[in-house]
Amino acid sequence: MPSTAVKTPQGSDASLTHGLKQRHLSMIALGGVIGAGLFVGSGAGIAAAGPSIVLAYTLSGLLVMLVMRMLGEMSAAYPSSGSFSAHAERAIGPWAGFTAGWSFWVLLCTAVGLEGIGAAKIVTGWLPGTPEWAWVALFMLVFCATNLTAVRNFGEFEFWFAALKVGAIVLFLVLGVLAIAGLLPGTAAPGTANLTGHGGFFPGGGEGLVVGLLASVFAYGGLETVTIAAAESEDPVRGVAGAVRTAMWRIALFYIGSMAVIVTLVPWDDKAVVEKGPYVAALDELGIPGAGELMNVIVLVALLSAMNANVYGSSRIAHSLVGRGLGPAFLGRAPAGVPRVAVLASCVFGFVCVVLSYWRPDDVFSWLLNMIGAVILVVWAFVAVSQLRLRRTLERVAPGKATVRMWAFPYLTWAALVGMAAILVLMAREPDTRVQLYWTGGMTLVLAGVGYARQKRLLVASL
Repeated sequence: MPSTAVKTPQGSDASLTHGLKQRHLSMIALGGVIGAGLFVGSGAGIAAAGPSIVLAYTLSGLLVMLVMRMLGEMSAAYPSSGSFSAHAERAIGPWAGFTAGWSFWVLLCTAVGLEGIGAAKIVTGWLPGTPEWAWVALFMLVFCATNLTAVRNFGEFEFWFAALKVGAIVLFLVLGVLAIAGLLPGTAAPGTANLTGHGGFFPGGGEGLVVGLLASVFAYGGLETVTIAAAESEDPVRGVAGAVRTAMWRIALFYIGSMAVIVTLVPWDDKAVVEKGPYVAALDELGIPGAGELMNVIVLVALLSAMNANVYGSSRIAHSLVGRGLGPAFLGRAPAGVPRVAVLASCVFGFVCVVLSYWRPDDVFSWLLNMIGAVILVVWAFVAVSQLRLRRTLERVAPGKATVRMWAFPYLTWAALVGMAAILVLMAREPDTRVQLYWTGGMTLVLAGVGYARQKRLLVASL
């Protein structure tokens, strides 16, 4: 356990406001699972795995449910804008909080740039001739300004973004189920032709399933934001508990359900699945006028929502790290309860990623992408190890705080760790993901080394 001389993880939130209402947090939790990875990234997974992408999303979804349950247990007992980073510090030591926090900060800031590029590509498709970088700059300025003001403005943006995403995906699922059942006018029921034809349910064999599994794992990234936001809500414990308890049906409905609808309606090897995106391809298959273009609007909203959430999440992680003595002090300034310097730093880093994507796309930018490729697995591993250690402490010291409990502890926690190890082995077997594994591993080791050196120095100074 960390030395008592080290600052407690929770002290970093004292300067933040509690401006998020319960409706904000509920909708962030609901819409947070509907991200850019689902709308945009799932096409490559379908192209590799075929109909077995449903199995891939189910397997990775089960792992995510376990991780969210573990994270929810700790966040309900110890609400903190540092989330898993603060829990890792409390359970393992400052070096672990440092490593988990700063690696996730790099991931979120890079994702801000990627989402800005994706959103700009959609807009320039509608307005050809306009420069992509100008749209990225505009989006970055809007969300930087939003996050520089009171946290309730972030909450309002995310509330309406999430409401639109949820409404769109529910409508998509309703139309898809009606079409599959043969109840949609003008559309013939596809039956099982697309599931059993075109090479069968496993057209890519085991290798295809593995590629689909890896793609699905990283599509779930972003679910952690709700535990970060909970620390600034009116009732953190209630917010986290509600979000975690509904995670199972949200993942099953939005991710697994929509994958099942898509591969039933559209042949998995249809080029439109990758070129247009799986949701647009499915709606075009139904022949609904303008539906495909409308889905492009929803994808744009999903990307902008992810940008907004990642600017918020990265700034709060950075602020929490500084408040716990794990980062440069200037990032910790929070006038009017808003960590404005951390917001600006996160936005600047995100825009640098955009510049690199134009300036050095083949080396510097690809190196940065590889470096963050497996960060989410590093974070999940810290979550599982932290929960293993904190659960026993919680039961001994403050059993009343255990309002959310991990199922079948410790067996399912260990099962989740085994699942993460299996995914890392699968990544090592695939040439593309093997490179990501090396670079992410290198960054993690460097951060762990720096964090451990800081921890030793602080320990020596306190003696």
